Amino acid sequence: MTEKHTALYEEHKKLGASFTDFGGWQMPLKYTSELAEHHAVRKSAGLFDLSHMGEVWVTGEQAAEFLDYALVGKISAMAEGKAKYSLICQEDGGIIDDLIVYRRGAGTFLVVPNAGNAAVVAAALLERAAGFDVQVEDASASTSLIAVQGPLAESILLRLVPAAQHALVKELKYYAAVEVPFMFDGGTRELLLARTGYTGEDGFEIFVANESAAALWQAISAVAEEGELLPAGLASRDSLRLEAGMPLYGNELSREGNPFAAGLGPVVALSKEGDFVGKEALAALKAEGAGSTTGRKLVGLKGLGRRAGRSHYPVLKAGAVVGEVTSGQPSPTLGYPVVMAYVDAAFAEPGTALDVDLRGKAEPFEVVALPFYKRSR
Repeated sequence: MTEKHTALYEEHKKLGASFTDFGGWQMPLKYTSELAEHHAVRKSAGLFDLSHMGEVWVTGEQAAEFLDYALVGKISAMAEGKAKYSLICQEDGGIIDDLIVYRRGAGTFLVVPNAGNAAVVAAALLERAAGFDVQVEDASASTSLIAVQGPLAESILLRLVPAAQHALVKELKYYAAVEVPFMFDGGTRELLLARTGYTGEDGFEIFVANESAAALWQAISAVAEEGELLPAGLASRDSLRLEAGMPLYGNELSREGNPFAAGLGPVVALSKEGDFVGKEALAALKAEGAGSTTGRKLVGLKGLGRRAGRSHYPVLKAGAVVGEVTSGQPSPTLGYPVVMAYVDAAFAEPGTALDVDLRGKAEPFEVVALPFYKRSR
C-alpha cells in the first residue's frame, strides 16, 4: 500500500515528528513528548493536523431530505451554521462511521467522516443518493483540516483575524461554524472555522485548501507566544479524547456494534418522518433494550491501582469474564488509569467493582460515569 501524506507532511518533518500509520496515512504520533503535548492542550493550546479526515459535500434541493434518509439523525432540523454529530449505519444497525455534519446553507451540507472511513462513507452516500435530487462530492483529497485546541485557542486565532471580524470568532457557539477572514501568507482568505474538536477542551477546526495549509500552519505557530502552543500528534489526541469519554471508531464503534450499546441512543432519531437506512433494525434493538437491559454496554472504568487496562483485555467480575476493554491508558490529567469497555449490562451501574485482567493479574477498577474529565467553563 502506498503511504499517504497530508499537505503538512513536510512541516511535521521539520518539527522532528515521529510518524505512525493511521488509516494508510503517515501521521505525526508526537513531536517531542506526548505528555507535554497532552498537558499543553489542557492548560494552553495544541496544534493538530487532521487533514487525513474526510470532507464530503452534499448539495441540492433535496440535500436535507437525503441526509435524513442516509444518516440516523434528523439533519433537516439543523439550523444553518450549525454542526451535528451523527452516525451512518448499515441496514442491520451496525455503525459504518460516526461523523459530523455542518449545514452551510438551505441545500448545502459538509459531512466529515473519519480518516479510515472517508472513502467508504463517500461511496455509501453516493449509493444512497439514488433517487434524490442531490450531488455528492468527495473533496477529501483537496482539503486540509487544522485544529487549535485548548483554553488559549481563541486568543491565538484572533491574532490572525481582522479586528472588525473578531466577533465572528468570539461569538461562535460550540458545534457551529462560520466563514472567517484569516490574514496569512501576505493576504486575507475566507476559511470555514468550526468550534468543534475531539479533546474535551474549547477549540476550533479550520478547513483550508491543501495549497494554503502549510502557510496557515506556519502563521498560527508564528503568532503564538512562547509557552502558548505546541504542535500535537495522534498520541496526545488519543489520551485527550479518552479522558473526555469520546468514542474512537475501530475501538468503541464498529459495524458489529450498535448505537444503543455505545451510549449513542440519543443520536438516533427514530421518530423522524420517513424511512432511513437501518431504521427497522435500530427500532428493534431499542425495543429489546440493547445497551440498557440486555447485551453489553459501553462504560467508563476508573483504575484503583496504578496499572492501565489496554484494548481487548478481559473485564472480570468474581473471576468470570463480563466484558472487554476497548481503550485504556493512564490519565495524564487525572493521575489514575482510565478505561472504556463494553461490559454486561448487569454490571454497568456506576460504583460497580470490576477487575481488568492485566496479563494474568486481576487489577481493581470501578465503573464511573463518562466523561472522566470535563473542563470548567
